Amino acid sequence: TADWIIDLGPEGGDSGGEIVTAGTPEDVAREKRSYTGQYLKDVLRRGKKEAAE
Repeated sequence: TADWIIDLGPEGGDSGGEIVTAGTPEDVAREKRSYTGQYLKDVLRRGKKEAAE
């Protein structure tokens, strides 16, 4: 797992190169403009379910 993520984008090429969000995986998962955050939201949710079982 990562301690800190810097998400660049929001797209590639001319539409990218900006910092969309930076922070812990949980911080990034809360950023609606972040494609990485959208993916992490599900991964983090599954991880919590597995830990509870």
